Amino acid sequence: MNLTQTTMETTKFTKAKQLLGGWLPQNPKIIEDWIKKIKKFTAENPTQLIPEIADFQNLVYSDSVLYANVQGMFSEAYFLKQTTPLEWEPEPMTFENFLVLLNGIMQTAPEAYQTGAPGNQTPAGMIGFPINALLAWPMATSFGYDVFSNTLVNQQLKKILNYWSKFLVTEDSRYVLIENDPSQNVIAWLSDIAQSEMMQVAQGALGLEPNPISPNATFSDVFQSNPSELYYGFKSWDDFFTRLFCQNVRPVTAPNDDSIIVNACESAPLQVAKNVALSDQFWLKGQPYSLENMMNFDELAPQFDGGTVYQAFLSALSYHRWHSPVNGRIVKTAIVNGSYYLENLYQGFYNPAGPDSSAPNNSQPFLTAVATRALIFIEADNPAIGLMCVIPVGMAEVSSCEITVKAGDIVKKGDELGMFHFGGSTHCLIFRPEVNLAFTTYETPGLDAPNNIRVNTQIAKVI
Repeated sequence: MNLTQTTMETTKFTKAKQLLGGWLPQNPKIIEDWIKKIKKFTAENPTQLIPEIADFQNLVYSDSVLYANVQGMFSEAYFLKQTTPLEWEPEPMTFENFLVLLNGIMQTAPEAYQTGAPGNQTPAGMIGFPINALLAWPMATSFGYDVFSNTLVNQQLKKILNYWSKFLVTEDSRYVLIENDPSQNVIAWLSDIAQSEMMQVAQGALGLEPNPISPNATFSDVFQSNPSELYYGFKSWDDFFTRLFCQNVRPVTAPNDDSIIVNACESAPLQVAKNVALSDQFWLKGQPYSLENMMNFDELAPQFDGGTVYQAFLSALSYHRWHSPVNGRIVKTAIVNGSYYLENLYQGFYNPAGPDSSAPNNSQPFLTAVATRALIFIEADNPAIGLMCVIPVGMAEVSSCEITVKAGDIVKKGDELGMFHFGGSTHCLIFRPEVNLAFTTYETPGLDAPNNIRVNTQIAKVI
């Protein structure tokens, strides 16, 4: 394709001052209080840096350019934050401060928060991206862009996140499911108020069919769990967060109609892009999709040149498993290692519209080319669809993608393909240029889309 003669057509999405799809509380004061809590905890319980963090420190100290960039991003954030009209979210001013707080996070699990006077408290969100909360503004600087695009830095961050993940799959990580701390506005994930919020998200999801969740349904009516047990049968934080829907909660639209494509994730629509280039400058302000970068230069990528990309994002309270959007055969799968805290430079302090602490969220098209992600190529039974690709994309801490299918497997619409561990992020469905699709509209796509579209419900039809 001659890139000078084609233009990618895309639906325009509206930027919203949302904090990472609900992964961080909307009120910056909650984040500020949480950071103060971590600072106090680490000051009262000083411990030696874990080996993975110590190695990260040594990596930075051994490279004078990297060291200057790391210290520069914290200094630049402190200077530039004074130009923002947003409430400031305090964070460590030096690399050394950050390492101490990072070390303290390693034995904690994401907490749910509430605000308001006793007896009139409401959910405030969660600190699902605690490291991101510390880096919200440093990663939005020009120095931060250089730091988090560094391959060696990302390799070390992966080791640190892998260490943390080992804690999040232990029974010790379950404390946040049942422990309340009113003095810190922390509520248990299995408390009535938190369960109610998760139920509202599930009940509010849109789809072609009437929502099968009744108004008086309980958490255990919707998610596989055992309320007679203290932890509802969940073995760890990760087990809770990758919880399964109960049978028939998310039915598959027209399972035998191969012209119907269903939603691969419980997610809110971001945008649909048509005539997408095989290679494009994805790092620019407009964040055009670049198929060969998204697909890690796979040999199958050229078949999608000029095709269609559908992107949607998962929120903190969403269901975090991926399902097949079509009937077909798995052709190829792969995990692509990428960045963790890199964002589009034009969405941070240098955003022409002003700095926005939701910049990682606003960088979702950009992240499809650079972040850790999974590739699942499926040959649809319907020849009018043929080869298509599902790309779940990790974001920040949520970069552990597990694929549960392999090449040669036969899948039906709604069959599980894999999952995000420790949360969820964003995903894309990619179709070849000869596939003519009519997308089903449930709400206006964009970061301000208020509802999820139900997994397994119709999102498009071949025409």
